[in-house]
Amino acid sequence: MTSTMSFRNACFMAGAFLLVISVAAHAAPEKKDQTQGRLLLGKVLDQQDNPVANSVVYLTNMRTHAVKTYIVGQEGTYRFPGLSMMDYEVYAQYNGRKSDTKSVSQFDERSQVYIDLKIDMR
Repeated sequence: MTSTMSFRNACFMAGAFLLVISVAAHAAPEKKDQTQGRLLLGKVLDQQDNPVANSVVYLTNMRTHAVKTYIVGQEGTYRFPGLSMMDYEVYAQYNGRKSDTKSVSQFDERSQVYIDLKIDMR
């Protein structure tokens, strides 16, 4: 009878262990979006919506005042991945001409923010 009780206890313990593992896996949701950060992307365009290749996009973190830059390619696209949920300002510049400065708020909870920047080339 002792060996039967030991087998029952072992089965009970194994079942309890699997139950605990299963509950723990479902209780802690993944925070993939929060760890990857926010993505800011868009295009640099002229007044006729043509891409402005080789323009430079400036992104300023308003809390730390750290500045990141991005040189756009032929399509005029830029992207800043992995941003924390802070306030940012973004603008583009090409040959001494500058776009309006746009803001991204820390209260904007979107994981992707799309902003086109227009430079008046006239």
